[in-house]
Amino acid sequence: MINLPAPEADWAPATSSGSNPAKQCSMFQAATEPLISLALLAVDLDSVARRLRLTVEESWDGHGVVRAAFFTLGGTDFVVTHQESDPPGTCVWVRKSGPVDPAERMTVLLTALGTGVEAVSYSTWGVGTDLSQLPAAWRRNRKRPVESHQRFWENFRKRTGMYVGRVTYDGVTTYLNGYDHACGGALLDGLQEWLADTHQAGRNLIWPAQVVQVAFPEGRPAEPWSEDEHRQAVAGLFALLEGFFEHLASRHDATPETR
Repeated sequence: MINLPAPEADWAPATSSGSNPAKQCSMFQAATEPLISLALLAVDLDSVARRLRLTVEESWDGHGVVRAAFFTLGGTDFVVTHQESDPPGTCVWVRKSGPVDPAERMTVLLTALGTGVEAVSYSTWGVGTDLSQLPAAWRRNRKRPVESHQRFWENFRKRTGMYVGRVTYDGVTTYLNGYDHACGGALLDGLQEWLADTHQAGRNLIWPAQVVQVAFPEGRPAEPWSEDEHRQAVAGLFALLEGFFEHLASRHDATPETR
């Protein structure tokens, strides 16, 4: 791994409007378009973050936890990442803005990092193209593993803000509804009936409204909800879902195996 110099003395954090050439935005704002792989650096992601004064965020991409920082530099939108399962190094990705030539894009980044092409282990334009160093995330035709619904739920419960940004009850239920629809009802099928049977929630209500009934037994709070009310509703939802998933697991365990 190559060590990068410290940030310039007058560089403010990349999230501010100071003299830092890198301007950072949140992954929730930036991760809306496909990314193009550009290079693998023999530099630790934290070293890149220290040099450019970036804030590293954590996400999930279906292969495990990935740490990342999104920023604009010299007219190009950059993303620097490191996957927990990959060897040391920093993957560099870009969106379609800025200079077209990949070498120009990389020169802008290397200059800001205070290093040269010796920091490039692999690139898409020919510098350092040691195929043994090709990041796993870039391998063509690699079959993307299917994330189990249990693994999704565990990660969603622990890192809710990573999925929905600001954690509100409507945001959480909308995301879960979308996930359930995308997987053909595999996550929440039977939840409405279970809530009605076990918690006397109205059978004529959709499940998000049933959860509110249970979480606020004295009645639904008036809109707009306070931060505390959103937290109470989300906490109540997660507790109910844990109970629902335990019910499904126990029912499955009690079912004789058919051959």
